[in-house]
Amino acid sequence: MGSISVVTLNKGREAHLARLIEGLARGDAPAECVVVEMGQAPSPLPETPFPLRRVAHPSDGLPLAAARNAGRKAAAGDILVYLDVDCIPAAGLVAGLAAAAEGHDALVCGPIRYLPAGAVRDGWSEADLMRVGQLHPARPFPESGVVETRNPGLFWSLAFAVRASTWDRLGGFDEGFDGYGAEDTDLAFRAAEAGVSVLLAGVPPAFHQHHLSCDPPLQHFADIVRNARRFRARHGLWPMDGWLDAFAHLGLIAAEREPDITVLRPPTPDEVAAARVPADRPF
Repeated sequence: MGSISVVTLNKGREAHLARLIEGLARGDAPAECVVVEMGQAPSPLPETPFPLRRVAHPSDGLPLAAARNAGRKAAAGDILVYLDVDCIPAAGLVAGLAAAAEGHDALVCGPIRYLPAGAVRDGWSEADLMRVGQLHPARPFPESGVVETRNPGLFWSLAFAVRASTWDRLGGFDEGFDGYGAEDTDLAFRAAEAGVSVLLAGVPPAFHQHHLSCDPPLQHFADIVRNARRFRARHGLWPMDGWLDAFAHLGLIAAEREPDITVLRPPTPDEVAAARVPADRPF
């Protein structure tokens, strides 16, 4: 197999990052792990059985597309495995995703098991996390092998692999998507147009560590509206339609989105607080 570069992004999630690195160290060692820091890096990285280095990409916001591209530029591997900083990889995840990417010119997604708050403690085991982690019902991952999905909207960037050469051919993420939302869906749609499919791989999972979030993600309201408009202009349909419908239900945008989203008002702090996902809900 070609060399593997693991890339992750971090902004203020040092405890989650430490667990991600711990999970990586329990599996077959990649050639390297690149940590793109979108904020300050307050603590030194731990000793690992593989090279581990930081790339500075400071920002006031969440420049996810640009930060992922910065990770690619810093990575030397033939195969790129991207992990969200909240994801603890099972011991076989990285090697499984990389093998699928080496065998298929595709964007290869791995399964995610969402954890409730407090599930990860010192001395955690995969068996414990497997027992309490819940798969997302929207993505039917196979038990083994790979399955192609005809819907590129099912691509997610939490845990995926791609050949570095394919990434370069696609041009990576579009940095015009600034902040949170739709940048990964845009990549998958552009990939489909270029003949690069999205595959769901039956490999060991990543365990998504709980963190404060909102449903719908009102804290990213302005980013989502802006990026939805960019996606619509390029691809002719609205992404994130479930979130946009929820915004309309709250009276933040008009229900009719043709020819454009009409913003009525931003969410209030009380509305953002009310949308927070309870600690016992995995997603």
